Amino acid sequence: MKFIGTGLSGLVGSRIVELLSPKHAFTNYSLENGIDITDREGILSRIAGETGASWVLHLAAYTNVQQAEKDRLLGEKSTAWKVNVEATQNIIDACIASDKRLLYVDTDYAFDGTQKTYNEDDTPNPQGWYAITKSEGAKRVLAMGKQGLVIRISNPYRANPVGKTDFAHKMLERLMAGEAIVAPVDQLFVPTFVDDIAAGIDALTSGNATGIYHVVGSEAISPFDAARAVARTFGFNEGLVKETSFAAYFSGRAPVPQYAVLTNNKIRALGVDLRGFNDGIAEVKKQEISAPKTTEQH
Repeated sequence: MKFIGTGLSGLVGSRIVELLSPKHAFTNYSLENGIDITDREGILSRIAGETGASWVLHLAAYTNVQQAEKDRLLGEKSTAWKVNVEATQNIIDACIASDKRLLYVDTDYAFDGTQKTYNEDDTPNPQGWYAITKSEGAKRVLAMGKQGLVIRISNPYRANPVGKTDFAHKMLERLMAGEAIVAPVDQLFVPTFVDDIAAGIDALTSGNATGIYHVVGSEAISPFDAARAVARTFGFNEGLVKETSFAAYFSGRAPVPQYAVLTNNKIRALGVDLRGFNDGIAEVKKQEISAPKTTEQH
């Protein structure tokens, strides 16, 4: 298949292209190659002209959670709204006009974190402005009916990160510098290995899936335990990992869910295996030993 993609040079997108080529062909829409997804007429024209592509993979987003919260009072004039909602609507309209399917990447921050687990049928209740804008984008994609597909991912990590450093490598950098990591012990999330996200996208697009799927890891873990797993896997002192509370760690920051345990039964039923964090971080180490990262990748 031929895919049009936004954000394909980022942390997740670049690995998707790497793993799914040459089975699929990709055309990347990004500012780096002169394409602005907030330019409505430009996007409508470009997507209409891609006659051989059946899917648009929309990974590009404004993801600065803290800055988005500071801009909350700007509402629809904020960058988060313009990128996550208005640009998404541009792409939706272009897909409808040219009869293409759209895959949109949403976040586990769609939920308020008051439940212990969330499945695809649970009603979103985003709290932070970043999450609100992403959830609004997802709502609009779902309104496309059979042309729309939303996947939710959570804390993606990979070997040799490109574009930006994932949370696991931020932890690793601190450990390598001999610095302590302070992480909440009473928060739960489901970190997701990017290689497994690629496999999920391949399965969903090949089957022309619609609706919502949680493409997330299979292990609920606290940031504290995740940091200890990173230390243990890469041979650093686990004593460098110090515990704190969720309330203390996120005091004064944008609201995020304390319990963001998304279930992945629906995607696993399609035969997609999504690793837990301990297995995933072990695979990261294995891949980095066989293909060490270069300075240009950061």
